[in-house]
Amino acid sequence: MAREQFDLIVFDWDGTLMDSTAHITRSIQAACRDLGLPVPADEAASYVIGLGLREALQIAAPTLDPVDYPRLSERYRFHYLVKDQTTELFAGVREMLQDLRDQGYLLAVATGKSRVGLNRALDQSRLMSLFDGTRCADETFSKPHPAMLHELTRELGQDPVRTVMVGDTTHDLQMAINAGVAGIGVTYGAHPAGALSALSPKFVASSVSALSGWLRENA
Repeated sequence: MAREQFDLIVFDWDGTLMDSTAHITRSIQAACRDLGLPVPADEAASYVIGLGLREALQIAAPTLDPVDYPRLSERYRFHYLVKDQTTELFAGVREMLQDLRDQGYLLAVATGKSRVGLNRALDQSRLMSLFDGTRCADETFSKPHPAMLHELTRELGQDPVRTVMVGDTTHDLQMAINAGVAGIGVTYGAHPAGALSALSPKFVASSVSALSGWLRENA
């Protein structure tokens, strides 16, 4: 069956497939608290989700001396990993991915997580076998630089015009724009619907069910 628009569907991880936004936000705040830094409000802490860890912490803790970024990173990882096992896939994600896989789409992940962090999450969620390629922020440039998407399309032999990026942040959608691929926003993660819509994605989904339905009918 001929595809409507896309052959490769690339997903962000945190806040798009995994329900981890609140946990990441709390971990950033706790790390700042540990170092005696001003604690960012929920909106400010969640804004940086999707960026590479160093880039995220630079924005979340702008008063910190750069020499102390490793200390802040360590405290973030500590708080995140203490309760990492409590994060779960959003309801319906596993079924959506399996359905797309069964239809023959290529699937990939482009994430601000580290390689170690993504591999752990893929293993724990038992999703490793569903993805044809993955890119992490510690392997290339952080979002919104287009490198992750450029590298994935080259690796998988896909045309950027036939590729779509699905994410919950403006960083994801701006990366898609920068890479010349289509974008889909989801509003159940870190960034509000208005900010996502301002970047003119193909679709803005309010739930995994809505995302799955749109992909089934339009992708």
